[in-house]
Amino acid sequence: MSNELVINSTQEGERIALLQDKRLIEYHFDRNDTNYSVGDIFLGTVKKVMPGLNAAFIDIGYQKDAFLHYGDLGDNFPSLLKWSKGVQSQKITVGALKNFQFDGQLDKVGKAADVFKKGQQLLVQIVKEPISTKGPRLSMDISMAGRYLVLVPFSNTISVSKKIVSKTERERLKRLIASIKPDNFGVIIRTVAEGREVAELDRDMQSMTANWEQLFQALRAGKPNDKVLGELGRTSSMIRDMLNESFDSITVDSAPMYEEMRSYLQKIAPDRLGLLKLHTGKVKVFEHIGLEKQLKTLFGKTVTVPGGGYLVIEHTEALHVIDVNSGNKSNQESDQEATALMINMLAAKEVARQLRLRDMGGIIVVDFIDMKSADSRKKVEDAVKDVMKNDKARFTILPITKFGLLQITRQRVRPAENIVTGEVCPTCGGTGKISASILVTDEIDNSIEDLLVTQNQSGITLYVHPFLHAYYTKGLVSKQMKWYLKYYKWVKIMKDTSLGLTDYRIEDERGEEIELHSPAAAMSRLQDREVEEIID
Repeated sequence: MSNELVINSTQEGERIALLQDKRLIEYHFDRNDTNYSVGDIFLGTVKKVMPGLNAAFIDIGYQKDAFLHYGDLGDNFPSLLKWSKGVQSQKITVGALKNFQFDGQLDKVGKAADVFKKGQQLLVQIVKEPISTKGPRLSMDISMAGRYLVLVPFSNTISVSKKIVSKTERERLKRLIASIKPDNFGVIIRTVAEGREVAELDRDMQSMTANWEQLFQALRAGKPNDKVLGELGRTSSMIRDMLNESFDSITVDSAPMYEEMRSYLQKIAPDRLGLLKLHTGKVKVFEHIGLEKQLKTLFGKTVTVPGGGYLVIEHTEALHVIDVNSGNKSNQESDQEATALMINMLAAKEVARQLRLRDMGGIIVVDFIDMKSADSRKKVEDAVKDVMKNDKARFTILPITKFGLLQITRQRVRPAENIVTGEVCPTCGGTGKISASILVTDEIDNSIEDLLVTQNQSGITLYVHPFLHAYYTKGLVSKQMKWYLKYYKWVKIMKDTSLGLTDYRIEDERGEEIELHSPAAAMSRLQDREVEEIID
């Protein structure tokens, strides 16, 4: 099974796609204007204590105050509070915790009003991004994730992922970590650490202790609401968490992003540098590998199931609802039960894929086609679990009810991804009124003549809808060739399925878009030329 990561840089941010055997299974949009992501650590200020909720609202600079529940303070809250106060008051002058004296553990059944005071400054970490009308959710159980390890300050416990089942391997890893971990830091050993040598684990440990030192220095000079340590960007964190032997390639289309990824890979996995590729083609990288079409197909309200049937996906404030329909496959089996099982088995795999692809969290209810047999319901339920076993988010699946309803809860740490697949009418622009579409070729011809003759441009590239591309390039003597014979300059013509039928754009030889006159002005110039020809 091959894995490919494709990153498209835009003005708004990075579009990140994870492909498995050429099929899109994860999609993220890391926006430039988003200053809050899971894992970021802030110096927050208590704004309001809520005894009824046993929680407090914390100001971290977001438009809505963040939420911190008493249960999210962590066992080591007293030690963290003591240390952060000492650092801010300059009493603690080193980041290492070797000589730091712990201050006991938090009372698990205590009250928020006993530990929070208005105006108090706390070192907090984001565990859930703002969703809908809610602000971020916070924790004070601080941790720093690496590729193989997670570093937990104010603890001495070494834990191993439950997915590492070999007792011998678990013991080996514990011995290795015990020999390299700094004092008063706990460590969680991640699944990908299985089989790794001490040198790789030590390199990861050094990287995380360097991050802790960075946090210490930022906290010493920190002001209320400052971000004292930022988590990796979405792209780097995906590489950190998912990079393994099954990865085939990482493709980016931006030189700065390429250098950033190269630097990060050099640090965490220098032997995998050969996977990184820079896309330099004229066609956008998502268009080049067919991802634009997959996105439009997979993010609509209705999603076709490979092999038969389709899903209808609805989102509400409280939950997500997925309805399974048979489509035109209802007569392929001998009886109703067999037909329902066949369609539901196919749909189960697509449902699991959609949850991960759209990053849907909270409560999900799937309405499968009714099945009378308990064995059939169990098969469908197992199929969903089998596909979801590679999902990084925590989830719980309840048995399918007699009515065919499958209930899933899935960890939600950020808003679900949503792509608007409906398009504004390319001819009317949503106004309901259009100019004659036949005039688009005249507009293009006029723009080309204006650029090649009046402005003396050369090396230009015209991007059009595939229908117009065929119109200009097909035939024994194509329109493209006629332009060359007329102007003695070659115009490169490229397809772009993201453009409407009457839309087009022109780029210069440096790949920069040329600002064109409005269609109305172009037509006015065209009419003026026709009048001049009549007068002549």
